[in-house]
Amino acid sequence: MTHKIAILFGLTLCPLLAADPSGFVIWPKGVPPADMKQAKFANHALSVSHRDKDGIPELHEKQTDIFVIQSGEGALLVGGEVVGRKSSGPGEIRGTSIKGGVKKNVSAGDVVHIPAGVAHQFFVPAGKQVTYFVVKVDNP
Repeated sequence: MTHKIAILFGLTLCPLLAADPSGFVIWPKGVPPADMKQAKFANHALSVSHRDKDGIPELHEKQTDIFVIQSGEGALLVGGEVVGRKSSGPGEIRGTSIKGGVKKNVSAGDVVHIPAGVAHQFFVPAGKQVTYFVVKVDNP
């Protein structure tokens, strides 16, 4: 009987002692651990961004951006052409402005999908801020 209780007790503890599967991540309440700026996986990455001022124009040649606006508000200028293009790394373009884009307001609860190759820039009104969850998906 004692042997059966020991086995039952051991089976009860096993799930508590098992390690997380490789690649499994939880960010409670959407907040990454303090020591993790970005979670990078085989073909995608996760991060949280916070802005209290305008961003710079950018274009990812082989990466799709997905934003989930968690709090605050702002506007995204999307499409058009990056003016003053400079490479900031492999497949990454930055610039001074965007010509011919369309401005879209965003706020908490909005989900945004920006395909690879589409110029974009965040604008945050003075005194406002925006926090958003980011998924970057590598395209072949």
